[in-house]
Amino acid sequence: MFPLLLFYSFQNSMYNYIDTGKKDTRSGFGEGLLNVARENANIVALCADLIGSLKMDAFSEEFPQRFFQCGISEANMISVAAGMTIGGKIPFVGTFANFATGRVYDQIRQSVCYSNKNVKICASHAGLTLGEDGATHQILEDIGLMRMLPNMKVVVPCDFNQTKLATTKISQIDSPFYLRFGRPKVPNFTLPDDPNFEIGKIQTLVSGSDVSIFTNGHLVWTALKAAEELLLNNISVSVLNVHTVKPIDVEGILKEVLNTKAVVIAEEHQINGGLCDLISQILGRNIPLPVECVAVNDSFGESGTPDELLIKYGLGKEDILKAVNKVLKRK
Repeated sequence: MFPLLLFYSFQNSMYNYIDTGKKDTRSGFGEGLLNVARENANIVALCADLIGSLKMDAFSEEFPQRFFQCGISEANMISVAAGMTIGGKIPFVGTFANFATGRVYDQIRQSVCYSNKNVKICASHAGLTLGEDGATHQILEDIGLMRMLPNMKVVVPCDFNQTKLATTKISQIDSPFYLRFGRPKVPNFTLPDDPNFEIGKIQTLVSGSDVSIFTNGHLVWTALKAAEELLLNNISVSVLNVHTVKPIDVEGILKEVLNTKAVVIAEEHQINGGLCDLISQILGRNIPLPVECVAVNDSFGESGTPDELLIKYGLGKEDILKAVNKVLKRK
């Protein structure tokens, strides 16, 4: 009976969501960067002494004249990248999310966003799932920092395929971008060239009638698994992948919630400043509805495995299930 229920839950989707094998999203970025560089000679890459961690080694080997090792000098790297755009180059800068945002916020604000420079800030090892490196590296405020900057666009893909595709898409848009991805290997379940992936549009993965779950990044797969379990209890949920946090798809969000009239938001980020704040604000201005958030509650992380940390900080499947049941009582 379960396979029938699983099929039913996904029958409104273009295809069934099957884990084709775990891959790290940072490798999706690495492959995507190499592909776009082969197609566009203006694409250059800069790295802050983390070539292997950012999976930029293939690029550096194939295009050594277009690769710039900036060392542990992230502020300088951002400034150099901004200057390169004046000559028509499209710089992709890579480092850990903590160093790509918090350490160099002034340079991003002044040199990139204020002048609307075409710099792609590509940030790996984001959120709790960085794991054992601990709180000093697990930035949980980066989406809030980046989405508040005028001219900056923010993309948070959910798996290897989507990160690779997002890398291609942002290379084609003349704008500053913050592309957020991660370290661990996670289920790879989207199509390699997904026709439903569009910068600035939410992606309906599952259609339901009782609750809308808005999520992105590593928690998309968790939300899909929660949707399966909820269906066994006759609770029908929509799962929406908000891969583009900015520009946010206000029209798509409002259209979706008119159907369910109850919302859960799940993100690997602080509850303040990220997707929960953003969607709650949209609903408050347009269609006030009950909302529950699954996010880190104003806390720093700690050292541990990705799975251990997600559970400890309330970002597991059970936490999404609890949030759905709680919001249904308020509906």
